[in-house]
Amino acid sequence: MTIIIKTENLTKVYNGKFTAVNKLNIEIEEGEIYGLLGPNGAGKTTTINMLVTRIAPTSGSAIVAGFDIVKNSLKVRKVIGVVPQDLTTDEDLSGYENLIMVSKFYDVPKQDAIERINKLLKLVDLQDSASKLVKQYSGGMRKRLELIAGLVHDPKILFLDEPTLGLDVTTRSLMWKYVRDIQEKLDVTIILTSHYLEEVDALSNRISIIDHGKVLVTGTSEELKAKLKGDIIQMTFKTQEDAEMMKKYPNLVSSKDLGPNSVRLTVQDSDLEMPEVISYISNNKLSVTKMTVQKPSLDDVFLEYTGKEIRGEEAGDFKQTMFNMRRLRK
Repeated sequence: MTIIIKTENLTKVYNGKFTAVNKLNIEIEEGEIYGLLGPNGAGKTTTINMLVTRIAPTSGSAIVAGFDIVKNSLKVRKVIGVVPQDLTTDEDLSGYENLIMVSKFYDVPKQDAIERINKLLKLVDLQDSASKLVKQYSGGMRKRLELIAGLVHDPKILFLDEPTLGLDVTTRSLMWKYVRDIQEKLDVTIILTSHYLEEVDALSNRISIIDHGKVLVTGTSEELKAKLKGDIIQMTFKTQEDAEMMKKYPNLVSSKDLGPNSVRLTVQDSDLEMPEVISYISNNKLSVTKMTVQKPSLDDVFLEYTGKEIRGEEAGDFKQTMFNMRRLRK
């Protein structure tokens, strides 16, 4: 196992007051797809902006592909690629022309760039559309072009932000295939952020959930789900009093408030427990308005550790990050 990214007590404090990242310690293995999740304001975007050398840490350190993000920031930029969620390719150029332009930003020798671009176009099935103007591309084609634009200079690490944002379910699933192919065939390490937890679940070898600038938990998807130790019953009642009474059900593994009149209960085995739950509700005359039963999902893990549902993330200007990296490539 080779560690390609390692942070030690990485910290970012803004204006001497607000601590966005607080002594963060993570290790990312070479060749893995690493999912990084966090609720609004968790420090996820700030962490990535430090790792791609857009901003400097207040204290602590990070090594990326063998280079210190502060002492060797120029070398870091040469070994990483960034694919922002915002579209950065030029609609008035062809797909091929866009990739050639990116290669020039990174000073890739012309012949090497041509070989690399042809390989990447084929990898994401865009070779037959390379000469078309990007304005003629579908949403999925555009996303595929954005994906390989971050790989033209042959980086060791790819930061991939919201790769399927705005795509329909079928196209998103196809994009997952391309991401897997890129990781396997190019042997690139991918750091993935996404609002779609099923996407992180499907793609990531390991996942870290962070909040308040700290890592709360790290593991494979199955390891994280297993930590919940049971099945999930989510219930909404007419009154908060009923919700509080439900939390006194004797066979709970755990319970958690979900907001007004709502609770999430964890039981060992929902198939065996549901008759007893129904009996408890009836005996105590509780007024249930909604109930769902499910096996643990990554959504449940996220809710368990952060107390929040994942939604609009903190605004991370990845588009500007890409432009800055190109401008500062030397």
